[in-house]
Amino acid sequence: MSIDYLALANAGVEKLHPYQPGKPVEELERELGISNSVKLASNENPMGLGAKAKAAIERALPELARYPDANGFALKSALADKLGVNTDQLILGNGSNELIDLIYHTFVSSGQQVVFSQYTFIVYAMATQAHGADAVVVPAKDFGHDLDAMAAAITEQTKLVCITNPNNPTGTFLTRTELAAFLARVPKQVLVVLDEAYTEYVAEDERHPSIDWLAQYPNLIVSRTFSKAYGLAGLRVGYMVAHPELIGVLNRVREPFNCNSLALAAAEAALGDDVYLSEAVELNRREMARYQAFFEKRGLRYVPSRANFITLDLQRDAAPVYEALLREGVIVRPIAGYGLPTCLRISIGLEQENQRCMDALAKVLG
Repeated sequence: MSIDYLALANAGVEKLHPYQPGKPVEELERELGISNSVKLASNENPMGLGAKAKAAIERALPELARYPDANGFALKSALADKLGVNTDQLILGNGSNELIDLIYHTFVSSGQQVVFSQYTFIVYAMATQAHGADAVVVPAKDFGHDLDAMAAAITEQTKLVCITNPNNPTGTFLTRTELAAFLARVPKQVLVVLDEAYTEYVAEDERHPSIDWLAQYPNLIVSRTFSKAYGLAGLRVGYMVAHPELIGVLNRVREPFNCNSLALAAAEAALGDDVYLSEAVELNRREMARYQAFFEKRGLRYVPSRANFITLDLQRDAAPVYEALLREGVIVRPIAGYGLPTCLRISIGLEQENQRCMDALAKVLG
């Protein structure tokens, strides 16, 4: 007897497709018969685990037979001190991705609208479809958000607006003036998720005061992560900051123990490791400049980025170039799934990894 499981699923699931992650490096090397490849596809911190985070993990190992702190008291306290907020304004998650999905679970339902930009974080489209809501996809402006058009797209049915800044996968950046003007136009009953997964890579004089805006805009939710600049992608820990009553509603839906003990310990330690963070940001700034100079010298089109990756627009089908780079042992990210079939997203790696990528590109592109 066969069962049509898809027919049993919720209505929004039928048109979804599973997220397609890149293959493990070891599997790619086996398939292609290569070795010593470099992975520049997932926007990870190439410096690896920081010393303070590693030490915190080692200290936490003896307690792994016990459940983690379901409220994340120590990490929340450290975040509250650093951000200048109260702990009841914070919620922790298994990466910021889980928290974005939690927003949908809590506030978005069938027949409502979610507004987001073309060429932005693919999770918004997936979550909107899964919850039976209507996606209002606003055409991109210079590979990034068109805030005027997004504000104009809000209707009485709009429940949520999602903005990623810097944007993934294009790296574009909205200034504080642009964002402040947009927030002032959003009706108070419409929630705004401002996803700042890459904010640590933005120069301090350009960074916008999003945490301060929370007092003026109680419908604003700021989302951040430890997976990028803090180097903890494998542990999956993120956080959101919002009005305490909004956080209280989210906690009614949040699953207990959603952050494991090692993630909580490592994130608290990483938050206090200013030296590691400074070195990671400086490495990214320096190597980003090298990529830009390389592209400009060869007349290649790219999207200026404030994140830890850069998007190269080949202005032709990027798939053959991606495959050719694989054979050279360089793994980057094709982003046709984002509607950008001519583009490759390249994560910023260590100096020698980036040089290898540039050498491979020069060879492949002739």
